[in-house]
Amino acid sequence: MKLTGGEVVARALKDYGVEYVAGVPGHGIWSLFDAFMQPDSHIPFIQVMHEQSAVHMADGYWRASGRPMACSTSVGPGATNTIIGLATAYTDSTALFYVSGSPQTYMHGHGTMQEIERQQDNAFLRITEQVTKRAWAANSVKTLPTIMHRAFNEMLTGRPGPVHVEVPMDVQVEAEEVTIHPLETRMPVGVAYPDPKSIEAAIKVLLAAERPVIVAGGGAITANASKELTRLAEKLGAAVSITWNGKGAISEDHALFVGAVGQTGTTCGNAITASADVVISVGCRFTDWSASSYAKGVSFSIPPGKLIHIDLDPREIGKTYPTEVGIVADAKVALEALLAMLSDADSKKALSKRETFLADVAKAKADWRAQVGPREESRETPFTSQRPLMALRKVLDRDGIVVVGSGNTQGSVKQSFPIYEPRTHLTSGSFSPMGWAVPAAMGAKLACPDKQVVAIVGDGDFMMSLPEMGCAVMNGINVVFLVLNNQGYMSIRGGQRKFMGRHVASEFNHHAGNGQPYSADLTATARAFGLEAWKVEKDEDLERSLKAALECGGPALVEVIVSRDAAGPFATGWWDFPSPAYYEKEQAGYAEMRAKEQHL
Repeated sequence: MKLTGGEVVARALKDYGVEYVAGVPGHGIWSLFDAFMQPDSHIPFIQVMHEQSAVHMADGYWRASGRPMACSTSVGPGATNTIIGLATAYTDSTALFYVSGSPQTYMHGHGTMQEIERQQDNAFLRITEQVTKRAWAANSVKTLPTIMHRAFNEMLTGRPGPVHVEVPMDVQVEAEEVTIHPLETRMPVGVAYPDPKSIEAAIKVLLAAERPVIVAGGGAITANASKELTRLAEKLGAAVSITWNGKGAISEDHALFVGAVGQTGTTCGNAITASADVVISVGCRFTDWSASSYAKGVSFSIPPGKLIHIDLDPREIGKTYPTEVGIVADAKVALEALLAMLSDADSKKALSKRETFLADVAKAKADWRAQVGPREESRETPFTSQRPLMALRKVLDRDGIVVVGSGNTQGSVKQSFPIYEPRTHLTSGSFSPMGWAVPAAMGAKLACPDKQVVAIVGDGDFMMSLPEMGCAVMNGINVVFLVLNNQGYMSIRGGQRKFMGRHVASEFNHHAGNGQPYSADLTATARAFGLEAWKVEKDEDLERSLKAALECGGPALVEVIVSRDAAGPFATGWWDFPSPAYYEKEQAGYAEMRAKEQHL
């Protein structure tokens, strides 16, 4: 059939199951956008207020559903506005399809149409190559069908990630006789199975374990391996800890769940995981936040603890910690293989050795509850950051989705907001940009329209994507935005005070006036955009305002005034953050912890 380049992209996306495209129009892409209105390639288009938000929206859509969404922008500044979103998806292994325009092929190298060309002609692709799994330039209509199925193959197989296809303006409008290749004939069948020898070796190590701990990372969620992970924990009597992106891999009301690990993990998660003689890592990359900057005995002790490392990406095996057994495989089938080889007799024998270990787990969890409970149950105002989370958990459905921004809210939710099902806690665990959660929550709602979706953000984070309130209203995306307003970047202020004893540029104050705290009226702003909105300053208004927002039938905002000084999570782990040399008293303690780091 004879199709323009724009029609090739649009029809392939539709045929490959993409349900939405998000973006901002511009002269460099409007011909391609026009193809989304053609009868055989019509896909609903979500107009966002900022190009970065389009990518974050597609990111949230994937995390909530495991299905890809597309995003698209013009050239020049519109295109470069996507880089933070692409980097976020790349570091967190999130699949999404990004298509951009570029100047006409015959104009490359002349600096036209916002072209970047001083070092290479049409050099924008050189930027996206660093933050995508693969980037293509389609310089003719005839090459586009092949590029499209290759892009989907790359995006969805192995370790998922974002891809970029650049379509010049002339290629968007020219027509050629082409065939859209059926995706099912261009994709591999099945998933990567583990080497049986590695499973045998892992079982041998597991059966000798006295204090086994499973660490669930984002890969466990991506592989839909929660049931298998939980079953393995039950058969072994293994505790389960989670990273940020692994939250939801096991229900947090399960007796074997021990909490989060890392710098803002729980005391019980860190203590039990650090004391493990065998750690089973499932889709975990051991980032510095999750591993407490690799300081021995804080979150992990490897060695002397033995590591069974399950990951789809062979580059992760042994990258940070030495492995006793490295298993390159899909997490779900690797766990299935371990379960198949673990006999009932072996399970019974393993469980018979767990009395002391499980008693330690129970005590560690009770100690953590004693520490965090007063903040969660506090009725003081301004609120602790934990108190609104407790109220939300009471009124949110068990399978409701929370999409969590960066900073103090991210750590507080990690520690204090229980999650019961996979893909109901979404956060950017690696790149952690501000401005991610609001559009990501809208993407999650598009993917799961029958579920409640709440974005939990601080005021600083919220203001980086505040204009997307308009997107939510225009498109009827019924998300609740819970804004914990502490009038500043309080996680940064806390770090500055901890490591340097003072802070700069992290409070929102009247700097040129009386120094008093400053905040825009976020509730009034939301109403001006057309949302229903509530400002909560009294404890008795908290739960009923959240309930009303969830039931109002449209996008809504609840602004909760939280304390600047009880604004964040407990820092239970270690973060390698050096202080300037002129802070002499901080140097000794830092040097002591730095000497414990194991990654080198």
